[in-house]
Amino acid sequence: MSVWKPRRVASVPVELPEGVASAGTRGTILRAALALFAESGYSAVSIRKIANQVGITSASLYAHYRSKEQILAELVLIGHRELHARLTNALAAAEPTAVAQLSALVRAHVLLHTDFPLLAVVTNSELHALPEEVAAPALELRSSCSRLLVDALEIGVAEGVFRIENLQLGAIAIGGMAMQVAQWFGPDEPFTPDEVADNYVRYALRIAGADEGAVR
Repeated sequence: MSVWKPRRVASVPVELPEGVASAGTRGTILRAALALFAESGYSAVSIRKIANQVGITSASLYAHYRSKEQILAELVLIGHRELHARLTNALAAAEPTAVAQLSALVRAHVLLHTDFPLLAVVTNSELHALPEEVAAPALELRSSCSRLLVDALEIGVAEGVFRIENLQLGAIAIGGMAMQVAQWFGPDEPFTPDEVADNYVRYALRIAGADEGAVR
């Protein structure tokens, strides 16, 4: 009889966006903490556990990060910076129509969650563990990302191509569905990142009430 071993997230490589972490001990600590936070949750992980994962002492770890909170704050900010950069770049490259803009945003959002699922889980699920003043830079970026989505929906409604009663709830539904991708997407799934993104774009357009001709 097999033993059920539930995982908080899919088993995937520990990856961070290029250039955000050094190749030295500080970067190794960041990646080790990311894996542990994603699997067990921030509150269940101690500094000693992170240090053991890296192969150093707790005292050595404190030479690089003054607290577990600082490690989490850096990961959360990395995640939000990457999302904001991807969304703004996607908008800049998209045609200036509501359908194209919403499609670009959703596609970029989903692909972030397939490319960096562990980072996405920690960024989204553990942000609440940070004091407001520490989380403030990430919260500002999060608000800006949400605004981009609401703006795209507003434009679509104004142009008559979207029919959605509540813009805020629509944006929450669309953003929330993309965020959940990080919980299940992994190498064992029969879908490519592009397949997931393409399908989620169609789902988002339906949520927005776009004409079937736009949902292709």
